[in-house]
Amino acid sequence: MKRIVVLGAAESGVGAAVLAKKQGFDVFVSDMSTIQEKYKMMLDERQVEWEEGQHSEEKILTADEIIKSPGIPKEAPMVRKAVERGIPIISEIEFAGRYTDAQMVCITGSNGKTTTTSLIYHLFKTAGYDVGLAGNIGNSLALQVAETPHAWYVIELSSFQLDDMYRFRANIAILLNITPDHLDRYEHCMQHYVDAKMRILQNQTPTDSFIFWNDDPILRRELAKRCVPSAVYPFAERKEPGCTAYVESGRLVVEKPSVFAMPQGELSLTGRHNLYNSLAAAQAAHLAGIPTDVIRRGLSDFPGVEHRMERVAIVDGVQYINDSKATNVDACHYALEAMTAPTVLIIGGKDKGNDYEPIKPLVQQKCAALVYLGADNAKLHATFDALGLPVRDTHSMKACVQACRELAKPGYTVLLSPCCASFDLFKNMEDRGEQFKQLVIEN
Repeated sequence: MKRIVVLGAAESGVGAAVLAKKQGFDVFVSDMSTIQEKYKMMLDERQVEWEEGQHSEEKILTADEIIKSPGIPKEAPMVRKAVERGIPIISEIEFAGRYTDAQMVCITGSNGKTTTTSLIYHLFKTAGYDVGLAGNIGNSLALQVAETPHAWYVIELSSFQLDDMYRFRANIAILLNITPDHLDRYEHCMQHYVDAKMRILQNQTPTDSFIFWNDDPILRRELAKRCVPSAVYPFAERKEPGCTAYVESGRLVVEKPSVFAMPQGELSLTGRHNLYNSLAAAQAAHLAGIPTDVIRRGLSDFPGVEHRMERVAIVDGVQYINDSKATNVDACHYALEAMTAPTVLIIGGKDKGNDYEPIKPLVQQKCAALVYLGADNAKLHATFDALGLPVRDTHSMKACVQACRELAKPGYTVLLSPCCASFDLFKNMEDRGEQFKQLVIEN
């Protein structure tokens, strides 16, 4: 019997273990951290052997194949040992793709992928499609394939997931943009990160579709040196030669497979970055055969995504916005660009090799004050203090929100758009956003 070992016992890992067990493999799950009770129950109910707080070499290195959580870097000692033994290492998405013939709509990009994925899923659900939501959001693709299979899946893919995907095929691939992110996981080499993102195109055929932002300079360079086997559908803010989705005379237009248009003012999402997300989603839905009246309705009533430019409350005349999902510099740039009031910006966290220089002019233009939130704020001080703005140094969300209350005047906006990962002070990005919202509302 072939032996499958799963490293990491959170959503993706446990889903992979469930599917592997159903397919008749000998399955073992190992996690260096403590496994959540709900996942222990899922594994126990299906009689899957597991361990926590350690990696037992004698049980792991006997694997025929290892399914690795995207959060585990390739430099992890056990991963290195598995590679030395010649044991293939794949992602949960790669594994799940072997056991379904469903149509795959896959979204990646440095920014906007969660919003675009959620919007496409909303359009498919509005149209009554049999669709699952998976990847970085929703339930594990493997778990859905095992127990609640669908005809379509809308999947958000990170570069980490793409790294360990080899034969998986996206029927509709969407690449929103490529800007510096996660460089600490890519030897601080931008090209390595770019190559990971471009893997979304692997295995596509002429019957498949590739949707991308036509004005992204990195994408332009990469596409010029690659052969794209699928049909291409570029989108842009304005009508450009070859583009199939764009805005013209105040209308969002999608040209193929037939012409669809709607007033830009009817879009539920606002801001330039969200315009790109809406264009990509509309093009994908149109290619999937969703009726144009349903696309228009779905683009108009989409409620948005938690932790992405989420309006929390107005307290003492100050608007508080939770953009905790802004974990890189470009995401913060988009958020600042949308600000129309003097802004107190909350920035900081676990730095991922960030270069903050591109946002300094916008910070100078839009911000009335800065609140640094991180275990180590030295790099932020070195970068932004010279701008001469009022600055506060904080190391907890409670101290951060208190500093914002002292700095913000009526009519101001307090924007949590940190540029950084959250793991120095918080469990994850969601925990950071939830703490922010709770403290804003309570005080």
